[in-house]
Amino acid sequence: MAYTPHIIPVESLRLLVFDLDGTLIDSRRDLANSVNAMLSHLGRPELPQDVIASYIGDGAGMLVRRALGDPEDEGYVVGALTFFLEYYREHKLDYTQLYPGVIESLERLRRGPDGIIRQMAVLTNKPIGPSTAICDALGLSRYFFRIYGGNSFSTKKPDPQGLNALLREAGAGPFETLMIGDSDIDILTARSSGVWSLGCRFGLSPHTLDAAQPDCLVDSAFDWAEALDAARIER
Repeated sequence: MAYTPHIIPVESLRLLVFDLDGTLIDSRRDLANSVNAMLSHLGRPELPQDVIASYIGDGAGMLVRRALGDPEDEGYVVGALTFFLEYYREHKLDYTQLYPGVIESLERLRRGPDGIIRQMAVLTNKPIGPSTAICDALGLSRYFFRIYGGNSFSTKKPDPQGLNALLREAGAGPFETLMIGDSDIDILTARSSGVWSLGCRFGLSPHTLDAAQPDCLVDSAFDWAEALDAARIER
């Protein structure tokens, strides 16, 4: 089901920008397993999967730091992060899969109501290496003209640097752009760039969306296209 407190001008949309974890892919189990492997390696107790999921969204560094309880020893954090990244590199596709409806909706969204091809991109705080590898393996890369990760720029979301770069590359204005994600980080990024936003309540951080107040909320990836169709009809 879709909820559209603000009517998005669907006919004007020329660029769709997607978050990755919690939006396109369900990576909860592989990320949790990698964090717990790191904790076990360090002789620390493992954490519940739901707790780890609540730490996801601000990049690998913050995920590791939160799982460690934000220690002051930076060398310790760096060593833990190195182990986590090496482990995750080998296990990133053990259980990770697309959310139901992702491919079907991408197929529907790639053309606007006027038949013109829309440009689509990924902007994630996940490092670019595993991001592109996962998109390649799960058949997502063919839909996107660009995939940017958390280390593609000097800043991460919610800083608008990455999103603004995509607007420039696509030749799209803020009014012609929609950011789709599962957390307040994505909604705040959209707001910083002045673009429209769509929140995914099926992802990893849905508890953060209500306060962020996206322009539209959906309960599944199947609802992306339905939400935009509904917005067009309401107009």
